[in-house]
Amino acid sequence: MTEDEAEAAEKARSIGEMCAEFGVTPRTLRFYESLELISPVRRAQHRLYTRRCATRLRLILRGKRFGFSLEEIRQLLNLYDLGDQQLTQLSRTRDAGRERLDAMRAQREELDLAIADLERQLALIDDMLTRRSGAEAN
Repeated sequence: MTEDEAEAAEKARSIGEMCAEFGVTPRTLRFYESLELISPVRRAQHRLYTRRCATRLRLILRGKRFGFSLEEIRQLLNLYDLGDQQLTQLSRTRDAGRERLDAMRAQREELDLAIADLERQLALIDDMLTRRSGAEAN
């Protein structure tokens, strides 16, 4: 272990701490590790999650919330190490984010239409039930 890795390991979180902080399961963390989305430091049989792991996990969870696939997230995260002051990563993330935002807005419009239609249908059914209940009472 290099000196930098040793220093990072001392400040690192355990798997339990990561799970508690981010609301994920150990299985989720191990899955992300298997996909090489995060790379905890190994000390004997223990995984120690560095600040970089925590940052990457935060970005992974945000990306998932926005509807990105894990593969899309992995590709964007891997652009960090290109050595261009993250210009490529930021640019591609912005472009992907704008595309996703457009798709989400379109979905919201479709959902708004479906909600309005369902509300109208339920109002019709309520009206029919009210009339039939009134007819039976007579």
